[in-house]
Amino acid sequence: MTDASPIRHDWTRAEAQAIFDQPFNDLLFQAQTVHRQHFDPNKVQRSRLSNIKTGGCAEDCAYCSQSARNGSHLPASKLIEVERVLSEARRAKEQGSTRFCMGAAWRSPKERDMDQLVAMVEGVRAMGMETCMTLGMLEDDQVIRLKGAGLDYYNHNIDTSERYYPEVITTRTFADRIDTLNRVREAGIKVCSGGILGMGETEMDRIDMLLALANLEEHPDSVPINQLMPMPDTPLADAEPVDGIDFVRVIALARVLMPKAHLRLSAGRTSMSEETQALCFFAGANSIFSGDVLLTAENPGEDRDSVLFGRLGLEPMELGETGAR
Repeated sequence: MTDASPIRHDWTRAEAQAIFDQPFNDLLFQAQTVHRQHFDPNKVQRSRLSNIKTGGCAEDCAYCSQSARNGSHLPASKLIEVERVLSEARRAKEQGSTRFCMGAAWRSPKERDMDQLVAMVEGVRAMGMETCMTLGMLEDDQVIRLKGAGLDYYNHNIDTSERYYPEVITTRTFADRIDTLNRVREAGIKVCSGGILGMGETEMDRIDMLLALANLEEHPDSVPINQLMPMPDTPLADAEPVDGIDFVRVIALARVLMPKAHLRLSAGRTSMSEETQALCFFAGANSIFSGDVLLTAENPGEDRDSVLFGRLGLEPMELGETGAR
């Protein structure tokens, strides 16, 4: 098949805006065309997210119930035991997940926690699953240790545009995020990075967020697009919900800008209709989180996803399968 969607890293805002502003049917047709050039359109990768350390985070992310600065009453916990994490990974594999993601609520890992984190990665890898971690900002030596343990992916979302970022987070900068992504990529770990819609950002902020990812030296291998799930006691507890059509447009633009990335339909699916999710899959989303919990938020369970997959004729990717063409 002729490749009509070359991989670019020099997209302009004007180009991205013109793609985004197309009539909805034209935008979806372009996105689906690009998607079919690079992926099996009826295969979806499933990941499982495990919360390995809850609450007490020093960051002030306005969307997060785990921030110690947001007035949340969520109790802080220590890093959980390695065997408990591995037990969750075994169950996730049995239920069809091919990637196991481990998330810790902190600004960055402390040295005393690194041995446990390395053991988690090694244990999950030994099961034949792909591994992913989200641990905040990393030092060079920590990246090297995680790479040596066999970490496949590192998640570090940029959340929103550089312009809007200070409205959401003040305890770190947008540049800090990009620096961490570059450090991880240079070590040979695959990058997982995306954003959140519904935090009060403008349409241009959503486009600029995708441009920041698409114009990196290498596109992220995985791009999670989240719909904000407003959490009690956080500054965004009363945020207005995202319009479904607008959400689908962002998925479609992401697919056109980053043709080979796995686009993950992440947080917020519990508030999406099956029709909206179906449009997202048509627009190029080809990855989801399985299970009924995402860190501290609800997520559709395995049964609901299996029913939806059956209705749409979608099949989960198997272990080792990328869905790529």
